[in-house]
Amino acid sequence: MTNLESSEPTRLNKQLALLLGFSRREADNVIKSGRVKINGVKATLGDRVTPSDVIEFDNRQLGAKPEYVYLALNKPVGYVSSRRQQGSTPTLYALLPPEYQQLKTVGRLDKDSSGLILLTNDGDFTQRMTHPSHYKVKVYEVELDRELEPLHQQMISDYGVDLPDGKSQLQLMRLSDDSRKSWQVTMHEGRNRQIRRTFSSLGYTVISLHRTNFGNYALGDMKPGEFKIVDMR
Repeated sequence: MTNLESSEPTRLNKQLALLLGFSRREADNVIKSGRVKINGVKATLGDRVTPSDVIEFDNRQLGAKPEYVYLALNKPVGYVSSRRQQGSTPTLYALLPPEYQQLKTVGRLDKDSSGLILLTNDGDFTQRMTHPSHYKVKVYEVELDRELEPLHQQMISDYGVDLPDGKSQLQLMRLSDDSRKSWQVTMHEGRNRQIRRTFSSLGYTVISLHRTNFGNYALGDMKPGEFKIVDMR
């Protein structure tokens, strides 16, 4: 018998996602394939379940849903934020012990970027952290190949730069009084390689990009490759 969070009916695909580590789309697929039963009856898309219902997958009764886990990782450069290794490039899951292999990343950092990335088995948390309507602040330390001209700084901060997928406006703050290559970049969006593309559109190359903050979460003193369990805030 499954232990749901409350007596209110829960969508079956959501419950399967929690119990099996599937995405909701994957859960829908196994429901459609006839591999799921509720109280001995083949389930259908849109079904809901309550605490008294018995859910079976491939004729195996599913137990209580796992505890939610929230993990912060300091991703080093050279790791992809996916489960599948890309050529000889390792995945960040190589840095985690087996008990955390089923967690999913909350957004991504590309192979050449480092810093804070969150992982969890809580789909609702992921939605709150990544959906544009929630505007979670992300902070990065960025090193450029050459000094940023004041005019370009003003363009990025005050007016935004036009990219193929829309305007990109970033908050910039110098990290050093002695150089205009090092910047703290604060953003509310999370479009693919947005920071790199913004500077590239003005003729700059991002040499390094390191995320230090994501919403209420900060990297702190974690070393590259280290991780820790964090509280949901």
